[in-house]
Amino acid sequence: MKKPTYYAPHGGHPPQTQLLTDRAIFTEAYAVIPKGTMRDIVTSNLPFWDKTRAWVLARPLSGFAETFSQYIVEVSAGGGSQKPDTDAEAQTVIFVVEGGATLTIDGKTHRLTTGSYAYIPVDTHWTFLNDTDAACRFHWIRKAYEWVDGIEAPPVLVTNDADVEPDYMPGTERAWGTSRFVDSDDMRHDMAVTIVTFQPGGLIPFLETHVMEHGLYVLEGKAVYNLNNDWVEVEAGDFMWLRAFCPQACYTGGPGQFRYLLYKDVNRHPGL
Repeated sequence: MKKPTYYAPHGGHPPQTQLLTDRAIFTEAYAVIPKGTMRDIVTSNLPFWDKTRAWVLARPLSGFAETFSQYIVEVSAGGGSQKPDTDAEAQTVIFVVEGGATLTIDGKTHRLTTGSYAYIPVDTHWTFLNDTDAACRFHWIRKAYEWVDGIEAPPVLVTNDADVEPDYMPGTERAWGTSRFVDSDDMRHDMAVTIVTFQPGGLIPFLETHVMEHGLYVLEGKAVYNLNNDWVEVEAGDFMWLRAFCPQACYTGGPGQFRYLLYKDVNRHPGL
């Protein structure tokens, strides 16, 4: 696999001369939020975060995401939070796409850099400080933890994309691989956040139609996605939401590799 790159939005505004037409799509089965929509006027502030703004990509909402929320958070130099999450039932995944910071979890400090991944379990005390002289930008995925009697919550995990070897799909000659930060058979986890990589020419060769809700943020490259039998072009910086059972497939034409950060709900019975 080639050395990866990670797209991060910087906001700003387009000129008054720009056409309004863009690639944003919102349907009952899927949504595409292109990178061009992530401007200054659509950011949100978060409680107890200093020098911070966030682009909210997904939130639980009728006709939209049901199981998770996802932000791209921008913390300026010297910013951060001593009380980052006000929901005691939320578990967190952080994935850094630009800059660095210090993450402290239950008194233990971790140095985050580009490509860092952190899993923070439910009911865990943590803080976040950008102690560098440049902005830090990261994905923050939150999900209410689904307890199961006899299964304990997962532990803290801090690692980096560069330290995880992808699992390659059989018969693809390494054209399609998934970097799994945690063991997919670990029943303590009720969500999976992975990175999927396609080399030029790689593809999903059938329309996946299955129970998991998906959130996909394109980190690098471009591809064409079939979403509910609509063909949609996507590129680095775009976000896709797919409801459960939305038919999905893709193919990549290059010239470089295509990578995306993927959220799925896993390892639990469907609620009745």
